[in-house]
Amino acid sequence: MGTRFWPYSRINLPKQFLDILGIDKSLLQQTYDRFAKHFDTNNIYIVTNQSYLGLVHQQLPQVPEQCLLGEPSMKNTAACIAYATSRIQKHNTHAVCVVAPSDHLILDESRFMDQIYDAIQYAQKHNSLVTLGIKPSRPDTGYGYIQFNPEQHDNHQIYKVKTFTEKPTLEIARTFVESGEFLWNAGIFIWSVSAIRDAFKHHMPEMHALFKEASQSYFTPEEPAVIQAIYEQCRSVSIDYGVMEKADNVFVIPSDFGWSDLGTWTSLYENSEKDENQNVIKGKNVLVYDSENCMVNSNAGKNKLLVVKGVNNLIIVDTPDITLVCDKSMEQEVKQIVTDIKIKFEDKYS
Repeated sequence: MGTRFWPYSRINLPKQFLDILGIDKSLLQQTYDRFAKHFDTNNIYIVTNQSYLGLVHQQLPQVPEQCLLGEPSMKNTAACIAYATSRIQKHNTHAVCVVAPSDHLILDESRFMDQIYDAIQYAQKHNSLVTLGIKPSRPDTGYGYIQFNPEQHDNHQIYKVKTFTEKPTLEIARTFVESGEFLWNAGIFIWSVSAIRDAFKHHMPEMHALFKEASQSYFTPEEPAVIQAIYEQCRSVSIDYGVMEKADNVFVIPSDFGWSDLGTWTSLYENSEKDENQNVIKGKNVLVYDSENCMVNSNAGKNKLLVVKGVNNLIIVDTPDITLVCDKSMEQEVKQIVTDIKIKFEDKYS
């Protein structure tokens, strides 16, 4: 939903469909193009909520209909991955899958693809679940962490995973980074369909059984109704909690390819060009005076002028119906603000 990018990212147009970077391509389009350069586009599947299928088709009209999978409800990443890999397995029992979020920034695409290929080759030969872990540049409380065994496995630049940790406190994050044994969890996974299906069977047997039963309907007119019924029975759980934290065949490739999940306004600030006062200014009709270290984004329309003067370290986002002013140090609270607004105004401003 891209809630932390509110009010630019909204329920009806979340951040993956937005040109966050100002390059005339949405994050979704950038992700698709990244893989389309290297793989048969008939093998690129996009899984999204049914309500966004129209947006996906609008932004990526070249994607075949059979490669668009609509989820009837939000049940987190375990159900999403179970559905996609089960369907892919019905098409190709020997497939190796790359699972990639649609809203990440990757600056060094060549290095990224090199490591994707390394992971694919490993996954083809081993019954393993592989992930790309990002070498941390700072102690950050906004990311999950992966702890790995520092001894190389099988003479590859790949390491056995010891633990997964959800977003830690700043003190714990500092300890993680100083140890040299922790990586940021980017949510990028590589595995054979047989390996991930075995993992579901062992660690999430109920979900495995549901999608095994559904496989009879894949590529038939009955598929949407069957998936609707199955999603009503699925638990809402992440792939990390449901499978990765429990499996003993998880491996990680330490990676550094200019990655950001662009999850917050500050992450966009850090990855954007700045003026002489370290301000990032996006949008037209914006004037900034005597201000430093600010993230200013105006999408309010050509008839509205945004003037900023004498402030520091602020996030300022101006849209036609909402203006957000927030200290950068408090941006993690934007998600709670959106929750409060939804309670008070329902979906009017969310």
